Amino acid sequence: MLINSLKAIFNRDLHRLRDEIDTYRSENALWIVDTGIENSAGNLCLHLIGNLNTYIGKEIGNVDYVRNRALEFSLKDIPKSELLRQLDETISIVNTSLDKLTEEDLTSDFPVLVFEEKMSIGYFLLHLTTHLSYHVGQINYHRRLLDK
Repeated sequence: MLINSLKAIFNRDLHRLRDEIDTYRSENALWIVDTGIENSAGNLCLHLIGNLNTYIGKEIGNVDYVRNRALEFSLKDIPKSELLRQLDETISIVNTSLDKLTEEDLTSDFPVLVFEEKMSIGYFLLHLTTHLSYHVGQINYHRRLLDK
């Protein structure tokens, strides 16, 4: 049951992320940083794509993915259509990977040490849902402030 709930939350928020990116009227606005705003919406989107492809796709779904976290924050001016394509691919990878899990798997240790101590797969997936939701909220606020 928890896997279905996690999958529903990931899908809800990934589709919200996709809608937020797609709603930008100006592609240039995706990449704006301003006083007190350190990360553009485009960079936050790339960060979420890298994060989920690494921790869900690679570590749970055994998808061949190599993350370059520094590029998630340094790349600029990626076309909106490319961000949307990568998001669609990420949604598919997250769903396929979560479909491989059983409820029993959720109590197993996450396969890599991410923080200072071991955690279960279930705990880390909950963390990833809140991380996704947090950044989607930032992107929403960024769009409403800077996409004029």
